[in-house]
Amino acid sequence: MHTWTLLLVLLAVMALAYQAGRKRAITSAGGAGRINTLHSLPAYYGFYAALWAGIPALLLLALWTGVQDQVITHLVSTDLPTAVAVGLTPGELGLMLNDVKNLAAGSIVSGEVTPAIQAAADQYGRLQGLARWAQWLLVLAVALGGLALALGQTRPGLRARNRVESIVLAVMILCSSIAILTTLGIILSVAFESYQFFTKVNPAEFFLGTLWSPQTAMRTDQVAAAGAFGAVPLFTGTLLVSFIAMAVAVPIGLMAAIYLSEYAPRGVRATAKPLLEILAGIPTVVYGFFAALTLAPMIRAVGESLGLAVASESALAAGLVMGIMIIPFVSSLSDDVINAVPQAMRDGSYALGATKSETIRRVVIPAALPGIVGGILLAVSRAIGETMIVVMAAGLAANLTANPLASVTTVTVQIVTLLTGDQEFDSAKTLAAFALGLTLFLVTLALNIIALHIVRKYREQYE
Repeated sequence: MHTWTLLLVLLAVMALAYQAGRKRAITSAGGAGRINTLHSLPAYYGFYAALWAGIPALLLLALWTGVQDQVITHLVSTDLPTAVAVGLTPGELGLMLNDVKNLAAGSIVSGEVTPAIQAAADQYGRLQGLARWAQWLLVLAVALGGLALALGQTRPGLRARNRVESIVLAVMILCSSIAILTTLGIILSVAFESYQFFTKVNPAEFFLGTLWSPQTAMRTDQVAAAGAFGAVPLFTGTLLVSFIAMAVAVPIGLMAAIYLSEYAPRGVRATAKPLLEILAGIPTVVYGFFAALTLAPMIRAVGESLGLAVASESALAAGLVMGIMIIPFVSSLSDDVINAVPQAMRDGSYALGATKSETIRRVVIPAALPGIVGGILLAVSRAIGETMIVVMAAGLAANLTANPLASVTTVTVQIVTLLTGDQEFDSAKTLAAFALGLTLFLVTLALNIIALHIVRKYREQYE
């Protein structure tokens, strides 16, 4: 909590620095009536002072917050009595230090509070108090020092605008680099674990095998099956559920977009579009409850009345509900693309004697088709990555079937299943989740690249 308080104080110092830098620039120019002698507007001098006061202090605050607990923990662990710390494994020592932290914070500890642990907790609390005071003093000192340095440099010839824009550009490059490096880190971590999996399981078995049963022995004294890691049933289940979902979402979403953009009065559009987009804000677990408790029993009752064998959890139930969830994605993207078609193309069609429906079919839809296809591919990526609805409505059985009335499972569901509970990350069963995740990532990445390529082609052609 004190860190957030310090952050608010630091933001207040930056605001004061902005005002001080601005006034200093006006004063150095000889008054408000002579600000035309300044290289930049007074506001840039204020921003320059605020950045000098804020950025070094924020960096120090972030660094301090990141290493404070590690340093205090190291100091406390080195001061533990030898009779207490000797013979402890790293795990036992970590548990003892965790008890020390809990005791210092007034929380419940896992074992008996000995005099040594109590002394360590008291020391931990004292060091934390000293660290907080030192943090306040150093951060505020750095902020005020940066402000003094900026004010000392403020003069009419200072290129404040150029320096501020350079700092802002550097910050934007840093933020972009963080996003890129985070994505790269995720890819490399998943790829490394997937490589570990493929050293244990033949890739041909994984991508071409038709039996999925990842139950393996996790200990040498445990009796279990050898495990089968054929992921074809997972891929077919994912494709089946996604196909049903898109068969529902694409026609309804596209027709809704055409009606709202071409036929609906302005008042109806202003009301119907937000109501339709509410579907995208409903939590997926709510859709899962609806599919499991309402739609799945209804489909089973109708199927049994027709003499069909319908599983209590079916791909049809999951696909229908998932399609309802994806409708706003298709309709909103298609509506935006259709509205982006120039009105001149519609007017030219009307001038040639075409009706409204003919104009939509022969002019508007062909012109907007690349954008519509791009939106549909993005919706497919959303459908492939859905988990909760499939868990609750389609089941966990890895069946290799094209029957929509049967129970199936998907890649995302199996990833959740494999990583649920305590797992050993050197077993093929757990590592299989990373191989599935990498495969899913590559598929969705390919779909997104195709969608972006189509949208880019659309923009180049019709803007």
